[in-house]
Amino acid sequence: MKNLLISPSKMSLSGAQSAIYQKVLEQVAPLSLNLMAVKVENHPDEFLGWCHELLDVCVNRINRDLMDEAQFKPLKKLIALLEQALSVTQINMAKVAPWVLYQEFITEQSVRHGLDERLRLLDYVAKLDLSQLGELTVEDCLAVVGKYSASHDTALYNFDVQWFGQTKTAKGFHELLSVNPSAFDEALAAIPNEGEVTQAQFADFVAAFMMANMSTGEKPSLAVATRLLAMKRPDQFVVVTSSKLDDLCQGLDIAKFKLNDFEAYWSDVIGTVRIMPWYNSEQPDDEKELTLWNYRVILMDLLFYVDKDHAQRSNYLRMKNKPARKSASKSGAKSTRRSKESAAQLVDRVLAMEGTPEIIKAQRLSIIAQVEAGKKVDEVISLLSKIFSD
Repeated sequence: MKNLLISPSKMSLSGAQSAIYQKVLEQVAPLSLNLMAVKVENHPDEFLGWCHELLDVCVNRINRDLMDEAQFKPLKKLIALLEQALSVTQINMAKVAPWVLYQEFITEQSVRHGLDERLRLLDYVAKLDLSQLGELTVEDCLAVVGKYSASHDTALYNFDVQWFGQTKTAKGFHELLSVNPSAFDEALAAIPNEGEVTQAQFADFVAAFMMANMSTGEKPSLAVATRLLAMKRPDQFVVVTSSKLDDLCQGLDIAKFKLNDFEAYWSDVIGTVRIMPWYNSEQPDDEKELTLWNYRVILMDLLFYVDKDHAQRSNYLRMKNKPARKSASKSGAKSTRRSKESAAQLVDRVLAMEGTPEIIKAQRLSIIAQVEAGKKVDEVISLLSKIFSD
């Protein structure tokens, strides 16, 4: 263990890595005897592997039964520092990675980050007209901006809409969005559907976004703006949130900026991304690889460290795996009732999905009525499928 703890002193570390390593040592001190009791056979000679090894020790192998109450706080801080170090290092490595290595890393992280579910979200949004938010259904609009709702029926929304950053805490933004979603149409219309987005086009977006945001009583936030930008052009923009801003700046070796500094986002973040080899790579021929390439910038989100159970905590899986509801009168639960128009629209979109049996499509009116009353589409279709298969 001693050799593991001191090995980074012999590595070539970046400034950010060195700073984190010194903070790690501060938290190691009160845990030294407990850590020394852990047998370590793997001694990585590079910082990323070292972080993974020490993190595994702290999470899975240290004997917590032998720890004093006062030691749990530094252990928690140590784990957080190692997770930050992993994010910073992975982002830093991406700066010089060619497409083949970047794509391999994204693929390696697919299970942990729920990549398949994320791609379903991006594929779904790609079919929407984001220059006319006012023409979208409420559920589609919330899917674009990243706010989960119980009305996101898992039969149609087979993904967590809050991947890549959620905006549910931006109350003023959502109040405006609920009464006047088209307020942001001019901003999104400034961003072209194809080609590299120019600084002038980005500036037009920012001006229109700030104008729309004036009535919300909130400061214009990059968390909301970059979510909109990245949903429209996932090949050009990455979502920035308050929880990831520090790690992103350290990983890109840029000065930390405030979450309302649009100029720094464009010049420092997007400017740095645009000189990375993987960003400037040629469009691949392979269809699966092309999907990742078309979403390559927003997928920088997978460079941030998450634990192995992260993907299993998605809202989609939580709702999909939720036990079947009893009737509202028996359970006391609130059902998600819909208007007839909303129910019909949802049912028609689900029935239009490939593979839906004709016998189920023939039950359209019955399905609409049950969805209008608060049942989920997939529950109704599943029940009808059992009935007609008997």
